[in-house]
Amino acid sequence: MPRKPKTIPGPSRLSVILARLTQEPKPHLPNLKSLRLVYAYRNDHFGARHFVKEDLPRIRYANPTVDIQVDKKLKTKEETWRPEMVVELKNGTTHTLNMDGKWSTTIFYELMDLSAGPWWQKYKKERASSGESATPSPPPQKPKTGAAAVLP
Repeated sequence: MPRKPKTIPGPSRLSVILARLTQEPKPHLPNLKSLRLVYAYRNDHFGARHFVKEDLPRIRYANPTVDIQVDKKLKTKEETWRPEMVVELKNGTTHTLNMDGKWSTTIFYELMDLSAGPWWQKYKKERASSGESATPSPPPQKPKTGAAAVLP
Protein backbone atom coordinates (compact mmCIF):
# COMPACT_ATOMS: atom_id res chain seq x y z
CA MET A 1 0.00 0.00 0.00
CA PRO A 2 1.54 3.35 -1.06
CA ARG A 3 2.13 6.04 1.51
CA LYS A 4 -0.01 9.12 1.58
CA PRO A 5 1.81 12.22 0.41
CA LYS A 6 2.48 14.81 3.10
CA THR A 7 1.59 17.67 0.80
CA ILE A 8 -1.65 18.50 -0.91
CA PRO A 9 -1.35 17.65 -4.61
CA GLY A 10 -1.77 20.54 -7.00
CA PRO A 11 -4.10 20.64 -9.97
CA SER A 12 -3.81 17.77 -12.41
CA ARG A 13 -2.12 18.29 -15.76
CA LEU A 14 -5.44 17.78 -17.55
CA SER A 15 -7.22 20.43 -15.48
CA VAL A 16 -4.42 22.92 -16.22
CA ILE A 17 -4.69 22.24 -19.97
CA LEU A 18 -8.48 22.56 -19.89
CA ALA A 19 -8.27 25.83 -17.96
CA ARG A 20 -5.88 27.19 -20.61
CA LEU A 21 -8.15 26.09 -23.47
CA THR A 22 -11.24 27.71 -21.97
CA GLN A 23 -9.76 30.96 -20.64
CA GLU A 24 -11.37 34.29 -21.49
CA PRO A 25 -11.81 35.59 -24.11
CA LYS A 26 -12.90 32.38 -25.76
CA PRO A 27 -11.91 32.55 -29.43
CA HIS A 28 -15.30 31.70 -30.94
CA LEU A 29 -14.86 32.68 -34.60
CA PRO A 30 -18.14 32.08 -36.46
CA ASN A 31 -17.01 33.89 -39.64
CA LEU A 32 -13.75 31.95 -40.02
CA LYS A 33 -13.40 29.25 -42.69
CA SER A 34 -9.66 28.54 -42.71
CA LEU A 35 -6.27 29.68 -41.43
CA ARG A 36 -2.91 29.12 -43.11
CA LEU A 37 0.26 30.11 -41.26
CA VAL A 38 3.78 30.26 -42.69
CA TYR A 39 6.78 30.93 -40.44
CA ALA A 40 10.36 29.82 -39.76
CA TYR A 41 10.55 26.79 -37.52
CA ARG A 42 13.72 27.95 -35.80
CA ASN A 43 15.76 31.08 -34.94
CA ASP A 44 13.25 33.68 -36.13
CA HIS A 45 9.56 34.69 -36.13
CA PHE A 46 9.18 34.39 -32.37
CA GLY A 47 5.72 35.96 -32.10
CA ALA A 48 4.33 33.61 -34.74
CA ARG A 49 5.83 30.57 -33.01
CA HIS A 50 4.38 31.61 -29.65
CA PHE A 51 1.00 32.24 -31.29
CA VAL A 52 0.99 28.68 -32.64
CA LYS A 53 2.01 27.28 -29.26
CA GLU A 54 -0.25 29.37 -27.02
CA ASP A 55 -3.30 30.52 -28.98
CA LEU A 56 -3.81 28.12 -31.87
CA PRO A 57 -4.84 25.22 -29.58
CA ARG A 58 -7.50 27.49 -28.04
CA ILE A 59 -8.77 28.43 -31.51
CA ARG A 60 -8.91 24.76 -32.53
CA TYR A 61 -10.74 23.82 -29.31
CA ALA A 62 -13.38 26.53 -29.74
CA ASN A 63 -13.73 26.06 -33.55
CA PRO A 64 -13.28 22.38 -34.45
CA THR A 65 -14.59 22.80 -38.02
CA VAL A 66 -12.04 25.46 -39.05
CA ASP A 67 -9.36 24.22 -41.46
CA ILE A 68 -5.97 25.14 -39.96
CA GLN A 69 -2.71 24.60 -41.85
CA VAL A 70 0.67 25.40 -40.33
CA ASP A 71 3.72 25.48 -42.59
CA LYS A 72 7.06 25.70 -40.75
CA LYS A 73 9.82 26.40 -43.24
CA LEU A 74 13.58 26.38 -43.01
CA LYS A 75 14.99 29.89 -43.08
CA THR A 76 18.67 30.71 -43.40
CA LYS A 77 20.27 33.92 -42.14
CA GLU A 78 20.62 35.20 -45.71
CA GLU A 79 16.92 34.87 -46.49
CA THR A 80 14.56 37.68 -45.62
CA TRP A 81 10.90 36.75 -45.66
CA ARG A 82 8.18 37.56 -43.23
CA PRO A 83 5.81 35.24 -41.38
CA GLU A 84 2.21 35.57 -42.49
CA MET A 85 -1.23 34.26 -41.73
CA VAL A 86 -3.80 33.93 -44.50
CA VAL A 87 -7.33 34.17 -43.10
CA GLU A 88 -10.22 32.97 -45.25
CA LEU A 89 -13.69 33.97 -44.11
CA LYS A 90 -16.95 32.14 -44.84
CA ASN A 91 -18.11 34.88 -47.21
CA GLY A 92 -15.12 34.07 -49.48
CA THR A 93 -12.86 37.02 -48.69
CA THR A 94 -9.21 36.41 -47.91
CA HIS A 95 -7.00 38.57 -45.69
CA THR A 96 -3.26 38.31 -45.09
CA LEU A 97 -1.94 39.29 -41.66
CA ASN A 98 1.73 40.14 -41.31
CA MET A 99 3.08 38.56 -38.11
CA ASP A 100 6.63 39.94 -38.32
CA GLY A 101 7.89 41.49 -35.08
CA LYS A 102 4.54 41.18 -33.28
CA TRP A 103 3.72 39.64 -29.93
CA SER A 104 1.55 36.52 -29.98
CA THR A 105 -1.21 38.38 -28.12
CA THR A 106 -1.20 41.13 -30.76
CA ILE A 107 -1.57 38.52 -33.51
CA PHE A 108 -4.45 36.90 -31.58
CA TYR A 109 -6.32 40.19 -31.14
CA GLU A 110 -5.84 41.12 -34.81
CA LEU A 111 -7.37 37.78 -35.79
CA MET A 112 -10.25 38.34 -33.37
CA ASP A 113 -10.88 41.85 -34.78
CA LEU A 114 -10.96 40.41 -38.27
CA SER A 115 -13.18 37.36 -37.83
CA ALA A 116 -14.90 37.22 -34.43
CA GLY A 117 -18.00 39.23 -35.24
CA PRO A 118 -20.21 41.51 -33.14
CA TRP A 119 -19.72 39.65 -29.83
CA TRP A 120 -16.03 40.61 -29.89
CA GLN A 121 -16.84 44.31 -30.29
CA LYS A 122 -19.28 43.99 -27.39
CA TYR A 123 -16.62 42.25 -25.28
CA LYS A 124 -14.12 45.05 -26.00
CA LYS A 125 -16.68 47.73 -25.08
CA GLU A 126 -17.48 45.95 -21.80
CA ARG A 127 -13.79 45.77 -20.97
CA ALA A 128 -13.30 49.44 -21.83
CA SER A 129 -16.29 50.51 -19.73
CA SER A 130 -14.95 48.61 -16.72
CA GLY A 131 -11.64 50.42 -17.09
CA GLU A 132 -9.67 47.41 -18.35
CA SER A 133 -7.80 47.35 -21.62
CA ALA A 134 -9.32 45.10 -24.29
CA THR A 135 -5.85 44.26 -25.54
CA PRO A 136 -3.09 43.63 -23.04
CA SER A 137 0.01 45.73 -23.33
CA PRO A 138 3.36 43.99 -23.73
CA PRO A 139 5.34 43.60 -20.53
CA PRO A 140 7.64 46.50 -19.64
CA GLN A 141 11.27 46.25 -20.68
CA LYS A 142 13.65 45.50 -17.86
CA PRO A 143 16.51 47.98 -17.43
CA LYS A 144 19.77 46.61 -18.71
CA THR A 145 22.44 45.82 -16.18
CA GLY A 146 26.08 44.90 -16.32
CA ALA A 147 27.89 44.90 -19.65
CA ALA A 148 24.61 45.12 -21.59
CA ALA A 149 23.95 48.55 -20.08
CA VAL A 150 27.29 49.88 -21.24
CA LEU A 151 27.45 48.41 -24.74
CA PRO A 152 25.53 50.04 -27.61
